[in-house]
Amino acid sequence: MLKKFTLTDVILFISAFLSLIYSEILFFNKDYSQAIFIGIWVPSILAFGIYLKLIQASKND
Repeated sequence: MLKKFTLTDVILFISAFLSLIYSEILFFNKDYSQAIFIGIWVPSILAFGIYLKLIQASKND
């Protein structure tokens, strides 16, 4: 199962996870506006990863 993950997939997943953690740290430190701003990055990063997978799949067909 892990063979399907490329280096790009791992980097995008780690960056999404780290931005989620950083957003929660900011939220618990009562910096709500920046926490929300950073938290919005998570779905954007994951959507970009899905986009890259779709582009790669269309090139392989």
